[in-house]
Formats: sequence, structure tokens, C-alpha cells
Amino acid sequence: MSSGSAFNDEKGGSSSVAEPEYGHDPASGGIFSSDYKRHDDLKEMLDSNKDSLKLEAMKRIVAMIARGKNASDLFPAVVKNVACKNIEVKKLVYVYLVRYAEEQQDLALLSISTFQRGLKDPNQLIRASALRVLSSIRVTIIVPIMMLAIKEAASDMSPYVRKTAAHAIPKLYSLDPEQKDQLIEVIEKLLADKTTLVAGSVVMAFEEVCPERIDLIHKNYRKLCNLLIDVEEWGQVVIINMLTRYARTQFLNPNVNESLLEEGNTDGKTFYGSDDEDEEEDEKDKKDKKAEPLAKRKPYVMDPDHRLLLRNTKPLLQSRNAAVVMAVAQLYFHLAPKAEVGVIAKALVRLLRSHSEVQFVVLQNVATMTIKRRGMFEPYLKSFYIRSTDPTQIKILKLEVLTNLANETNISTILREFQTYIKSMDKDFVAATIQAIGRCATNIGEVRDTCLNGLVQLLSNRDELVVAESVVVIKKLLQMQPEKHSDIIKHMAKLIDNIQVPMARASILWLIGEYCEHVPKIAPDVLRKMAKSFTNEEDIVKLQILNLAAKLYLTNSKQTKLLTQYVLNLAKYDQNYDIRDRARFIRQLIVPTEKSGALSKYAKKLFLALKPAPVLESPFKDRDHFQLGSLSHLLNAKAGGYQELPDWPESAPDPSVRNVEVKESVPEWSKCSAREKRKEKKVEKPFYSDSEEESGPTESADSEMDSGSGSASASASEESASRSESDESDEGSESDEDDEEPKRAKKKTQEVKKAVRQSESEQSSEEERKPQRKPKARKTSESESESDESESESSESESNESESEAETRKKKKVRTRDLKPVKKEAKKESKKEMSLLDLDDFEPSPSPQATPVNAFMSSSLATDLEGLSLSDGVLAPAAISPSSSVKTFELLHRITGEGLTVEYCFSRQPFSPDANMVAVQIHFTNNSSSDVSGLHVEDAKLQSGMRVKDFPEIESLAAGETTTAVMGVDFCDSTQAANFQLCTNSKKFFVSIQPPVGELMRPLFMTENEFKKEQGQLMGMNEISEKLTLDSSCRNEHAIVQRVTTAANLSRVPCGADNECRFAARTVTGNSLVLVTVATRAEGAAQLTVNCDKMLIGTMLVKEILQALTQ
Repeated sequence: MSSGSAFNDEKGGSSSVAEPEYGHDPASGGIFSSDYKRHDDLKEMLDSNKDSLKLEAMKRIVAMIARGKNASDLFPAVVKNVACKNIEVKKLVYVYLVRYAEEQQDLALLSISTFQRGLKDPNQLIRASALRVLSSIRVTIIVPIMMLAIKEAASDMSPYVRKTAAHAIPKLYSLDPEQKDQLIEVIEKLLADKTTLVAGSVVMAFEEVCPERIDLIHKNYRKLCNLLIDVEEWGQVVIINMLTRYARTQFLNPNVNESLLEEGNTDGKTFYGSDDEDEEEDEKDKKDKKAEPLAKRKPYVMDPDHRLLLRNTKPLLQSRNAAVVMAVAQLYFHLAPKAEVGVIAKALVRLLRSHSEVQFVVLQNVATMTIKRRGMFEPYLKSFYIRSTDPTQIKILKLEVLTNLANETNISTILREFQTYIKSMDKDFVAATIQAIGRCATNIGEVRDTCLNGLVQLLSNRDELVVAESVVVIKKLLQMQPEKHSDIIKHMAKLIDNIQVPMARASILWLIGEYCEHVPKIAPDVLRKMAKSFTNEEDIVKLQILNLAAKLYLTNSKQTKLLTQYVLNLAKYDQNYDIRDRARFIRQLIVPTEKSGALSKYAKKLFLALKPAPVLESPFKDRDHFQLGSLSHLLNAKAGGYQELPDWPESAPDPSVRNVEVKESVPEWSKCSAREKRKEKKVEKPFYSDSEEESGPTESADSEMDSGSGSASASASEESASRSESDESDEGSESDEDDEEPKRAKKKTQEVKKAVRQSESEQSSEEERKPQRKPKARKTSESESESDESESESSESESNESESEAETRKKKKVRTRDLKPVKKEAKKESKKEMSLLDLDDFEPSPSPQATPVNAFMSSSLATDLEGLSLSDGVLAPAAISPSSSVKTFELLHRITGEGLTVEYCFSRQPFSPDANMVAVQIHFTNNSSSDVSGLHVEDAKLQSGMRVKDFPEIESLAAGETTTAVMGVDFCDSTQAANFQLCTNSKKFFVSIQPPVGELMRPLFMTENEFKKEQGQLMGMNEISEKLTLDSSCRNEHAIVQRVTTAANLSRVPCGADNECRFAARTVTGNSLVLVTVATRAEGAAQLTVNCDKMLIGTMLVKEILQALTQ
């Protein structure tokens, strides 16, 4: 049966004539049981043995759920397939169970063992789905099982499973809040996760379970700031909102030393004119500030972590997601210095082109922002002009923003806009426009008369609502200068017969009563008319009639005494108790009797007291105490689950809580262990020092940066300057070498010819090379010692070293000067005997773990021992002899290369032009009968991020000759091949260099304690362990070390245990830590453990070392 017919059955129809229609005959009563055989075909398909039928059935069931149809009666049939071996079916079964597990708990509980098996499935999607289903069964009995599953999933290799574990935490917490302590441990573990996929989910779990545990965020604060740009959009919103609250508790207010007056108000008044309380508070603050001694008021210093947050969130203002932009906008509004908040205006204005729902939320927030920070939206005034197609609520919000932005310079433009709005057909909008005109008139005295005249003209409008709203606004404006506008009051008194809107009638009556001395003739007549219609008026109008009668009785009792008594008698028996109470109160107050007390003497003062003009305020004035962008701010009421935005702390909390103990790795490869140790002694740098250094100039240019942070950036710039100087010197020496290259090439060819004539066997050629290398070794040691001294001097300026070390350096310098004359002859000889391997920096080292020791020896001892009559062979071979363990790879076969053979090996020496590149030594052999000229590299086709530093062009390679060159390749910590063309003057050959994973790292020297500490931080997903049986020839420690260091460029780490070998390295490009442990057991059994930041490198390295140890 087709899926289409099944869908038709569900709708009640049938696509074929043969199939019966159930529940269509009203007489049969089937209309009430249309489902009784509805899903039989699906149940049959689910019970079949064919996976294809089961898959088809599950697809249709999930489609039903997606369309909102109830498929709960299929639960027993679906649950049977939970153990299905077909992965596609299993995924869909889990999707179904997540939807219905809560409704059918008993049946779901029967499958718990299957879910537990699913948690160990090799497929990450199955593991995640099993955990999702398990956490959807809301039964307290299985809480321990859920807790165990979440803990296991939190250590899973797959970030997707860890993300699902983070999602399960709030579900378990809502089911059993007593598990909070255990869940916090899991949250703490997941917060340390470096994967962007997990970050947003775990922060959401943190917000749900333990938002008060701010100490969990300290160590992860900088990581979250730096990951933010790569997290998914939902996660970005959650993290930004959490970091906003975090920053309010950990950093000082950046605007603390600025004036408390509103931005742009030069006259010192609050935005809405006469808010007495605010003015009094401002006065107090000013007095306090004046009284405060200037010495105590420290200049504001922005915390580097505060700056990190602002800098890393700023690019997200360009996000396509409106929620992310809104989150960043509220963060800047609540945390940034006033001078920097303006950047959010453009991003928010961009969102106004979005859907009306988005516009509504954005405009709510903009309306709140414009009250405090009016200046930042003024350039975008026209963006808030109203379109005829805008919904009413959007129009009113835009009107609010325009009114907030109104000032002396733009008021004429805004009033012209308002004039067109009054002609609109939308009555609510017109009423809001008239109120906006009133507010503009209140706030800007220069246009008050213009606005008043315009509103008076509106009194002759045909639309009653327009007139009514105008009356209400005019009443408020007249209170400011009533004596000037008695004509307007008379004009409004005439309108009392025509206007029927209660609020407008009440406003006119109040005006006439309040200023009855300005219209003595009209006021009694108005009271007479109102007394006639008293019983038919609305309550608000009746109250104002009573007030008018009382005021006229007190000022003009001759004309109005009887009218007042009549009105009071009518009010005495009114249905509304407010009116009855008011009538009794007024009668006792204004009509003196024997019983009336002392208050009647003050009746005139009570009723005719001078009343302050009303303040026309924005409804958004007090909303900023809610966090912008929150539901509570939108509703202007505290919503469930809302967390208050904390106040700024008075004194800055300790910033060191955010320091992470991981030592900052040195970006350049250091040749000697002594210098490595000196660098480790340096003062601890910020966690993300590279990014901090890059942004140094921008930070120093910032208005908020202080002298303290300035000094920090200065030291950073000194470091970078010293580095750049050393780089320049390297480049200079390189260019000199390039100039000498043609000369060297000729000398090389001569040397090779001599070598070929003298010996044919490999052994004799080896013996031939040794004496050539000896003078070179001496030269190497000298150059290394000099560079070491210069580098140690630069490090001395960075980290204040002891005087004793400085003295020893001076002594060394003196020694080298004394010894130089002795070496002159040796130097001349070495120039004559220029060997093939002239670039000593790129010579392969003997064994990786020995390299640093020998390098140190050559730099320090060699200079001391040069004057002695020791044979050069003691030091030279250790310094530069190629290692027997270095493996050679074929780059170009002699047949393919038409006589040219090219091989390459990884020399495991630092590539001096660029520390982030791997040095690749290339051996060229010309097996043809003719010379090969112009050997060079062209057209490198590389993966993104990879780089190649070419070797200098080899001008000529004679027939039968061999030469060597060194090139640098930045593999970006991946084993992907670097493809390029090897070209001669006549040919081009496509070649590729593919590195083994072990060659992508450089040795790292560390103590046993450092190794254990770093290993402790790289547990869980960053740890890969494998059990193995060692090869019979590899059971002793020496053999294990030799094989491991041959497989990978690692350094041996000292170890107290006899049965363990430890090794350490860092990846060349990413500087990621790689730790290797080989623990031997009885009878050749062993366990290999690799801890690495990058899981892919760790996995590949395990395979390489396993192969080396077991073969």
C-alpha cells in the first residue's frame, strides 16, 4: 500500500475504491471511533521482518507527528523496534520515543535496558538519542540511571553527545532538585570543554541549575569570550546574557567618573523637564562629589577581561540573527563606556528592516535606550519615520522614539512629520501623535506656543476622537501658563456641548473650574448646563462637575449656591459610592454648619491651591531597571525565571580568579633548555596573550585605557619589537647567504667530484664527510652561543633576572673575544672545505631526545673548550650528524623525473625563517647524462591555512652530482599533503609532501610535576588509551624510548616510576600540548596513553606509536 493512501486514510478519505472507509456512516456510530482500525497497516509494517518496511512505517509515523497528529496509540508497536539493528530505523524510533515517552512512562520503562545499551553504541547519533530518550522519561525511579548516563556522556569522545548531556542536565534537575550537587560537578566538567558545540548548551544548563555559582565561570571566562564567535546562534545569546550578569558583578562601572546628568542636556535639567525628585538627587550627588577630595577619586581603569568581552562581542553585531544582535546591544548598553555604546545603533536600525515581530521587540528596547542615550540614535532619525503599512503597535513605538529624540535642532522636522500623521485613518495612532506633540511642547519651551496653536486648530476637526485627545493635551499645556491663554479656555468651554468623549469633557470642566477667575461669566453657565445632564454623565465627568460646583461656590457663591446644592443632592443618591463619598465630603467642607470642624476654614486653600503642571513622561522611563532584551522588559513586569541585573560593585573584585594555570607556550622554537626554563620563570601573562598583543594598538588608542594597562601594552610592544628585530637580523643573514649561493653551488660540485673519485663505498664516503663537518661544527657552536647571548639579553630586559647571571654572561663574552684570534686559521680552512651540508641550521639531529642537550653543550661548553687541544670530533658529530633513525621518502622517482631523483626527509630541526613551519630537507641527485638547471618550486596548491617557504633556486646540477636544499612547510597541524610543482628550466613535475603525524610536533622539555599537572588538565575526551603487547625485541626501556622517538618528534620526560616512559611535545603550528605515556606490565603487556588538545592528532599518533612498538 502506498504512503499516499495511508495519509488519505488518516484524513478520512480513501484513494482507492477497494479500500473500505471507516467511520463515515453516521448511523453506525463510527463517527465517534474513526481511529479503531486506522493504524493497522503501520502496525503490520512495524511487525514485519523487513527493515525497509519498518523504515517506511517510521517515516510515516514521524511525518504524522510533524503534522501535529496524535500517534500515541502506536507506542507499543514502535517500542518493540527499539532494539532494531538498522541504524536509520533506530534513529526514527528514538525520535518517536522522545515525543511520547513522558505520556507512556510504563511502556518506556520496559525499554530502559535497550537505552542503556544504546549509550555504548559506536554511532554517536544513537548514543545521543538514547540519552535524550532516557532524560525524557520523567519517572523518579530512574534518576540514578539518568545521572550515571549523563556523567558518562559528559566524558564522551563526541562533542554532539556531550552537548546532549548538557541538555539532559536541566531535565534531570527539574525532575529531582536534590541531585543539584552532582549536576554541578558535571556542569563544571563540561564548562571546561573547549568545543564550540558544547559551550552554549552547558551555559544554558548552568543558568537553569546554578546561576548563583559564579565561581564556576571564573576559569572559563576568557575561553567563553574567545569561543563566542564560533558558537551556534542560540548558544551565543545564552552566553552573552550570562556574561552580562557576570561582568556586572566582577568589573567596575566604566561610567563611574562621568557626570550623572543625562547625555546632551547642557541646561542641567532632566529630559522631562521638572522631575523634582531627580533634580534633588542630582544636586545631592554634585555636593557629595565636590566634598570628596580629589586625591581619593582614582581614574577609572578598565579591566583587560572587561575589554576582552567588549571586543569579542562587537563583531556579532553583524550577525544575521536578530536575537544575537539584540543580546550584544543590551550587553554594550549595560557594560560599555558611554563613548563606545554608539556602535550598537547602526546594528539595531538594521533590524528595523526585519519582520514586524522583530521590529516590535527592537523598538521597545530602542525606546528605553533613547531616554538615557539620546545622542546615539539621532543620526538615524529618518529610520524611525512611520510608514503607512506599519502595524499600529509599531507606529506607536516609532512615535515614542521620535518624541524621545526630539531636541531644539530637529523639532521642526519632527513636527512636520507629526502633521502628516494626524491625517491618518488609524485613530489610535492619531491619538498617540497628539500626545507626542504635547510631550514635545512640554520638553522644548521654544515650540510650546506653536504646538498649542496647532492643537487648538485640531479642535475644529470633524473627528471627535481627535478633538477629545487634543482637549486632554491642551489642558496639560495650559497648566504651564494659564493666564496667557484665557481665550483658549473660553473656546474650549463652547465645545462642551459637542464633545461626547468622557475624558475630554472632564478635562474641559477641570480647566474651567481651576481657572474660573479668568472666565467669570462663562463658568456658572457651564455648571448650569452640566447640572441638567448630571445623571446621564460618566463617573469621571460627574466627579469633575462636583469639583467645578465646589470651586464656583467658593469663588462666586451668589450665582452658584443653589446650583451647587442641587448637584450635591443629585450626587448624594448616585449609584457610584465614589461620587456619593465625594458629595458628602464637599458638602461638609464648603457648607459651614455647627458640626463642621476647622477644615471648612481652609476649604478655599484646599480646592484652589496652586497645582504643579503635569509632567508628560515616556512610558519607557523606568523600564531600564529590567535587563534589555528580556521578556520582563517587554512586559514591564517581572516574568517567571527572570534574574535581576546585579548592581556594579563599589570596589573591583580580585581579577586573578580568572587566571588559568596553564603556562603560556613560547611561540618560537627555543634551542636550549636553559632559555626555556628562564622563559617559564617570567611573570604569568594573560590567558590569551596572543590576541591581547595583536589588539595592543587599538586598546592603547581607547579612551578608557589607563596608565596601568598602558604599561602592560608597552611591555607587550617591547617584546614584539625585540622579536621583530631578531627576525630582521635572521632575514638579513639569509639574504647574505642567498647572494653567496651561486659561489657555493660551484664549490659543492667540485667537492662532490673529488669525493666520487676518492671513494666508491658508502663507508669511505662517510669517513670523507667527517673531517669536512668538523670546522663547520665549531662555527655552528660559535654562532649559536652568540645568538643565545643576544636572546638571553632580550629575555633579561623582559623578566628581571639576577645580577649574577648577567655577570656570568659578561665573563663568557670576554672569553669568546680572547679566543677569537686562535680561531682565525680554523675559519680560513673551513671556508676552503665548504661541505655539501653547508646550511647547518637544517641538519638532521641524531636522536630527538638528545638534541637539546647537545645544542646546549655546543652553545656553552664549546666556547669554553675551543682554546684547548681537544679533537673537534668530540663535539661536532653530536651537533650536526644526520640521525640514522631519520626516514627518507621519495618525492620524485628517477624514471618519472627523467633522470632526476628527489628524496626528502624531516630533519626535526627548527626552520629559522618561520618557527611555525616544519623543516623538510630535500636531496637532489642527477642520474642523467646532461646537466639540470634552474631547480625551483612553483604553483603550490595547498589546503586553506597551509603555507610553503621555497628553497633558493638551484642554478645548476651537473650529471652525477648530488645537492641538498631545505624548504619550510606549515602543515596547519594536519597530515594533508602539500602539493606543488618542482620545476627545471625545461620540465615541470607534480609532487607532494605528506608528513607523518609524528613530524608535526617539536620536543618540549618539562619536569615530572609539570607533566602530571598538564596531563590532569587533558583528561576525558582529550585522553586516548590503548592496551598492547610489546614486540619481543622491545621489552626494555631503551628500546621503547628509541622506537617512540623514531615514530614521533618527542622529548623524554624524567619519570620516577621504573615501568613508565613519558614523552612531551607541542604541535608546530597550533602549539597544542601532546603528552605520551607508555606503562609496561608483566609479560610484555603495556598501556599507551596519549593526552592531546587536538583529538584527531591524538588518535593518529596512537596508531603510529602502536605500530612502532608492536612490529
